[in-house]
Amino acid sequence: MPERRPFVRLPTDVYPVNYGLCLKPDLIDFTFEGKLEALVEVTQATNQIVMNCADIDIITASFAPQGGEEINATGFNYQNEDEKVTLSFPSALQKGSGMLKVDFVGELNDKMKGFYRSKYSSAAGESRYAAVTQFEATDARRAFPCWDEPAIKATFDIALIVPKDRVALSNMNVIERKPYPEDENLVEVKFATTPIMSTYLVAFVIGEYDFVEAQSSDGITVRVYTPVGKAEQGKFALEVATKTLPFYNDYFNVPYPLPKIDLIAIADFAAGAMENWGLVTYRETALLIDPKNSCSSSRQWVALVVGHELAHQWFGNLVTMEWWTHLWLNEGFASWIEYLCVDHCFPEYDIWTQFVSADYTRALDLDALDSSHPIEVNVGHPSEVDEIFDAISYSKGASVIRMLHNYIGDEDFRKGMNAYLLKFQHKNASTEDLWDCLEQASGKPIALVMSSWTKQMGFPIIEVEEEQQGDDRIVKLSQKKFCASGPHDGEDCPSWMVPISICTSEDPKCSKLKVLLDRPETTITLNGVPPDQWIKINPGTVGFYRIQYSSSMLESLLPGVRDLSLQPVDRLGLQNDLFSLSRAGMISTVQVLKLMEAFVNEPNYTVWSDLSCNLGVLSSLLSHTDFHEEIQEFIRDLFTPIGLELGWDCKAGEGHLDALLRSLVLGKLGKAGHKPTLEEARRRFRDHVEGKQILPADLRSPVYLTVLKHGDSATLETMLKLHKLADMQEERNRIERVLGAISAPDLIQKVLTFALSEEVRPQDTVLVIGGVAGSSKQGRKAAWKFVKDNWEELYNRYQGGFLISRLIKLTVNGFAIDKMAAEIKSFFESHPAPSAERTVQQCCENILLNAAWLKRDADDISQYLLQRKAPPSV
Repeated sequence: MPERRPFVRLPTDVYPVNYGLCLKPDLIDFTFEGKLEALVEVTQATNQIVMNCADIDIITASFAPQGGEEINATGFNYQNEDEKVTLSFPSALQKGSGMLKVDFVGELNDKMKGFYRSKYSSAAGESRYAAVTQFEATDARRAFPCWDEPAIKATFDIALIVPKDRVALSNMNVIERKPYPEDENLVEVKFATTPIMSTYLVAFVIGEYDFVEAQSSDGITVRVYTPVGKAEQGKFALEVATKTLPFYNDYFNVPYPLPKIDLIAIADFAAGAMENWGLVTYRETALLIDPKNSCSSSRQWVALVVGHELAHQWFGNLVTMEWWTHLWLNEGFASWIEYLCVDHCFPEYDIWTQFVSADYTRALDLDALDSSHPIEVNVGHPSEVDEIFDAISYSKGASVIRMLHNYIGDEDFRKGMNAYLLKFQHKNASTEDLWDCLEQASGKPIALVMSSWTKQMGFPIIEVEEEQQGDDRIVKLSQKKFCASGPHDGEDCPSWMVPISICTSEDPKCSKLKVLLDRPETTITLNGVPPDQWIKINPGTVGFYRIQYSSSMLESLLPGVRDLSLQPVDRLGLQNDLFSLSRAGMISTVQVLKLMEAFVNEPNYTVWSDLSCNLGVLSSLLSHTDFHEEIQEFIRDLFTPIGLELGWDCKAGEGHLDALLRSLVLGKLGKAGHKPTLEEARRRFRDHVEGKQILPADLRSPVYLTVLKHGDSATLETMLKLHKLADMQEERNRIERVLGAISAPDLIQKVLTFALSEEVRPQDTVLVIGGVAGSSKQGRKAAWKFVKDNWEELYNRYQGGFLISRLIKLTVNGFAIDKMAAEIKSFFESHPAPSAERTVQQCCENILLNAAWLKRDADDISQYLLQRKAPPSV
């Protein structure tokens, strides 16, 4: 790692009370002019003011103490590396309040951060630009000089000078709109004063938009802004938002503090969405739903993202983390409660089961690596901050909060949350502050239990053995750190405070016993459990740990998978644990394949989804062998019965989950080369393209994927034409994700070139390259070469930001040869990407794990797959 100067936070001798900010963007030349008039408090005499500032040129600066003479700054010293500027004054500024005035200019950049430009097409098809913002984590300083740290809160009075035919929005409602004296084509738009807030939550948008509007039951005006002509597509998000605000209002027992909230779709947007207070920005695909052309998974994603961002209006915006070390508090909490909110709005989504496969298992996989990190990380420099927006902060954060909520119970949890929000509203808090409030509400040792989950990385594997004594079951539990390379057998083994619950086959939904495992091992007695009952640890798959049962216990659980008496989430958890143990070399992969065959009667979408994911990992691993076709056959055999049962067309009375399952199963069968599925997909694709019979949105991904995977250059041409004609970003993304499935090497190159073309929005290039890398062995090699060859352009496009990490991960994670890990490591040593350092380490570690897994298990797997098909010997 390159050595940086030690990072220092801003000095505290001057702090802002109110920012008066007027900005005038030029949408043709991509520059902006700004005037800052900040009311500041000088706490001790000083002749300099240090602020954050990046890519901004200051023209003049002055300070006027209250009731005193204005003093002009005599020097601006920029520390570019630290993104700071020091304003020097000829004499000391005395203690007390005063007005700091700064005139400056900046650039409307194309990097999707700070104050940036976003390209869109007008109704007539010409390219235009909107001016929009993305400040989290450390980019408000690119729009105006400021104290850009979450704990330095102030109020904001914002004014924007904009073309009169454009919409101008900010955090607060408009209070005045008047002609701009110097140019009749411009207007000055003034917004109401904000509450006390952090800089990273300030936002403004200038562009052309339509909107739909409603009032929530608690009197808040909610608007969803869409591209011109697409107001209809904002209705679904509007409905979710108007249901969600009162839900949170009630859950937190604290009213939403602003008069309005706007949700707006931005064409070029790096993240999924950003919770700016009162003006939440989204990717188009995270906000817009077209009843005819949106698939079920898109509706679900929009509901979750809206739920997530609105939760932040309280948790993050009203109460903000003291420093980025506590980012997980914001993100983990919002990533947990978005599910609570969607479950309230759409109970038919069975969303908590989906949580386990979307967040919980993802976090376990990442956190088993040696290159993981604790939930709470000490960070300083902005590039270190960018790096922690990862699955640990979001998904492990959400998973431990889910475990905590289960351990405390909903009533005390809400009581503690309410106390926390009231105590710290308009202020900043740290992780410990939340533990204190929850501890007082519940009377349980929250800080003690939780610090083992947030301050140390990783999680335990719980080993379970049992013995029958009369009508009692004696259960022995022990914990060790779980590592992706096998169990941690060392002297200095960390341990956790593990809330453990146990159920039996008598009532698989209800815990018979709960204990807190606070030592390496313990033995407990379950009374009245006769020998014919099985027992299951961690019902509901809530505890953040993996389980290794003795082989006899595992045997007794298998019928619970076949006859579905185990809850869906527990069938999923059992399979996922075993898959993970096989990758770590603790059991044979063949054992997992045998378990997977027991899922042949499985009805639950999420269980299939997780199975499918793991089979995808296995299929990708075995693409490095000469029996890749045999695993495809295994996949076809496993998915054919459910495929036949579902068929192609939705039946009366089906719901959201049936649509998701059909899409998953047909895609899996098509990709694995199931003949009848392939033929039907080709037929339906032809009808779709010729306009005879348009494919329902839920069938498009599986059909597109299937025809491309087994397609030629004509198929690719047709697909690119569909992409060009698509009016909806969702449809374009759908196509971009699957283009990489094409198999001919020259066509793979064509897809990669397309990824960097004008046809693909900058944030979506990553989808296309990732799709190529994830589709085949040839694709993986080609994508990595392409990333190396085009590194300058790609890095320049995503500097910092998490898209660069995502690109690297999607491109190289699937390799399984030791020497690739070395090659990747050395490439990034000579082409450093500071905000992706940890991602590179994690990828290299994954490649070595894959290689070891292959060496260890390839022969056994191949043998099992071959003898499955052999006729029984006489």
